[in-house]
Amino acid sequence: MKESDWKLFKEIRKKAIERFCESALNEFREAMDKENEHVHNRYLLHFKLVQIRNRQMALIFDDNSRSKAHLQLLAIRGEGLADEDLISKLSEEFRDQTDPKAHGW
Repeated sequence: MKESDWKLFKEIRKKAIERFCESALNEFREAMDKENEHVHNRYLLHFKLVQIRNRQMALIFDDNSRSKAHLQLLAIRGEGLADEDLISKLSEEFRDQTDPKAHGW
């Protein structure tokens, strides 16, 4: 992996984590704001959503390394979390390796 791609990947990953967390927090808020649901049911739903989102976060973002960057970027792009302006600055080779459409995502 080129050094320039690695540096861009780290930026893309950082922004993707922010997007992921914002999305998860919005989902949690929606679950908690369901006034027509019993408070205990809202709590249980919130707890379940946190567990699910935590597993997703681990699958996408844990074990960050150069050797796994292409897999992480594939997942980030596949989940729609990538900053496309930064993606466009990657080398053509790295963009192609991490194109979710090319991998059936």
